Amino acid sequence: MTSPLRPARLAGSDVLRLGASGLRSRPLRMVLSAAGIAIGIAAMLAVVGISASSRADLDQALAALGTDLLTVAPGETLSGGEAKLPPESLVMAGRIATVRSVSATARLKAKVYRNEHIPVAENSSVAVLAARADLLDTLEGRTARGRWLTAIVPGTPAVVLGAAAAQRLGIHAPGPRLWLGGQWFSVVGILEPAPLAPELDSSALVDWSTAARLLDFDGHPTMVYTRSGAVEAVRRLLGATVNPAAPNEVKVSRPSDALAAARATDTALNGLLLGLGAVALLVGGVGVANTMVISVLERRGEIGLRRALGATGVHICQQFLTESLLLSTLGGLAGAAAGALVTAGWSWWQSWPVAIPPWAPAGGLAATVLVGVVAGLYPAVRAARLAPTEALAR
Repeated sequence: MTSPLRPARLAGSDVLRLGASGLRSRPLRMVLSAAGIAIGIAAMLAVVGISASSRADLDQALAALGTDLLTVAPGETLSGGEAKLPPESLVMAGRIATVRSVSATARLKAKVYRNEHIPVAENSSVAVLAARADLLDTLEGRTARGRWLTAIVPGTPAVVLGAAAAQRLGIHAPGPRLWLGGQWFSVVGILEPAPLAPELDSSALVDWSTAARLLDFDGHPTMVYTRSGAVEAVRRLLGATVNPAAPNEVKVSRPSDALAAARATDTALNGLLLGLGAVALLVGGVGVANTMVISVLERRGEIGLRRALGATGVHICQQFLTESLLLSTLGGLAGAAAGALVTAGWSWWQSWPVAIPPWAPAGGLAATVLVGVVAGLYPAVRAARLAPTEALAR
């Protein structure tokens, strides 16, 4: 007794060849359809990669500068006026047992100009600060060019510029003189950017004793910087310590908290951009589905012929589903490569470390597979349901 005939099963390699042949026969349509997927994946991966690289750069900066920095600034008086920190603020803050180092700056009324002929109103928004000699040690800052105020004789009319201040004044190296407070000061150094003390970047800094001798400095600091291993405990004590007579007129802050808040803002913006990338991916999936539906309509003769030669509906479904998966996967791979290149290029431009989370490309490729299945399922089922005689008749 003969056994009933069973339909043959296609090997995986045969299914891949069938799916690839459909793509090779229409290369332009394949490229245009895959481009939609690629744009969506590239956008999502670039957003994640650039965000991760930015966070890595911030983490490196915080690791180098430390998160143990606290700043003390004057607040407002009960009457709404501007408060002042006592001249003894530095000494008082240094008496806290867990404070390792203390330094300060004071904002002066003097203005700085490139020369004495520039109008008074055009001061380039550069603040003039009196700075303690140990300021860079406390902030762990560095000079990009030239030297710091400790290398000059106290009382000498010398100035060190912040990174942004040097650009605004058009000074790229030490040596030139500036018209500061109605007299000439020599530029002896330019600082590197200070992420935890951004107020220094747009400032011109003069020595504490020089400010007192030449610029009518009254000795009241406007910003006190402290380093401590017990940040939260010191934070609670600083206000009452630096100004015991009016602790409510003191503002104590932690600069690293501001950087963390900025990173949280970037994260919220990145969520919006990821949403836009997801929309682009959805549009790409619709394009793939449209391409596959048209492909089924155009190839009904091929489908009918294969059915007449013994191919089952499952075989036809596998062929078109594989074609859809290959199309979306190719788009996903191209998008992942483009996103990685965009991230690397932008990170190089910003001097950031390149940091692409491993889950980002893996998740992107998984999304393309899902899109390929969803986009190709209906056309594949539709192709499988075509009767051989109906397909050949058309």
